[in-house]
Amino acid sequence: MAGSSTTPFLFTAFPPERNDFMHSERKQRLHQEFEACRTLITGHSTFVLTTHVNPDADGLGSELALASYLLSQDKTVHILNHSATPPNCRFMDPHSRIQQFNSTRDAHVLKEAGVIFILDANQPDRLAGLKPFVLQSPAKKICIDHHLDREEFADLFIIDEEAAATGEILFNLLTSLTRQPLSQEIATALYTAIMTDSGSFRFPKTDSQLHRMVAELLDCGADPVTSYQQHYEQESLGSVHLLARALGSLRVTHGGTVGSMVITRQDFLETGTTELDTHSFITKALNIGGVMIGLLLTEVDDGVKISFRSKGDIPINKLAQEFGGNGHKNAAGARLTGEKLTNILPILLERAQQYIPS
Repeated sequence: MAGSSTTPFLFTAFPPERNDFMHSERKQRLHQEFEACRTLITGHSTFVLTTHVNPDADGLGSELALASYLLSQDKTVHILNHSATPPNCRFMDPHSRIQQFNSTRDAHVLKEAGVIFILDANQPDRLAGLKPFVLQSPAKKICIDHHLDREEFADLFIIDEEAAATGEILFNLLTSLTRQPLSQEIATALYTAIMTDSGSFRFPKTDSQLHRMVAELLDCGADPVTSYQQHYEQESLGSVHLLARALGSLRVTHGGTVGSMVITRQDFLETGTTELDTHSFITKALNIGGVMIGLLLTEVDDGVKISFRSKGDIPINKLAQEFGGNGHKNAAGARLTGEKLTNILPILLERAQQYIPS
């Protein structure tokens, strides 16, 4: 393990220039929630960790970092997710700790757990097939997330909407729970979580304190070159062909302010790809000068998946909510069961116009 400072810093997500009364309240609230979490960890021996359907590097990295810490405390840990781990995130899990949920095999694990951690998701619907088993379990439930509009289903919420990533919250939590330097395994998972959810450190919540946190993770052994290459430079030839089709569908409307792309089931079939191969496509629409809103509509087996992105002060999560979704101010998603892509696209474009600044 690479060297690290002997005194981990806590609450690095709070820059001095933002240290006003409200942020002092925020720090105090998080401190109390971290201590409540410590008590629950100390008082239980068996833990289940899970994250949202179609998990990203933030949810998976947060799971793996927390699991590594709990295992170091001689706890029994299970990571159970509804969806399989995407190929570009498997490098974070060299011990194959993450398992895809099977109700026949795993229902008793959730029932017998002492604590269930729900990471990077604050609405039980986002757990898909695990939802009924999590809600029915007598285990204590701890939700750790940075998204808006939580639902009240857990015993303890650790929510920080100002964090750039759930991995950022996990960094602060883990450095509050232990005085030991973070392991290289934890540092790699958290670095990748933060790197990806901050848009490679270019999204609005990236600030000097986040970079100081990242410096600490590098000191603990995270390798930025490996993390970037493993996550962003492992595309298959089929996924590149799929991207070409998505770009071929790209249309710019509303005076050049809205860029939209569509991917059909036929596109997946003919390129030998899946929904997992589309994870970075939405950003292409925002690369066009003048485009303020990017939309990607994907035809899936049970309906339509929509990815939303925006620039500046456009609250794209509000548009996502109109279609049953949610997310961040500038990045959100929705999934419409039983709907057809051709029906949704014109409605979506019409509603998007309401979010363009006048």
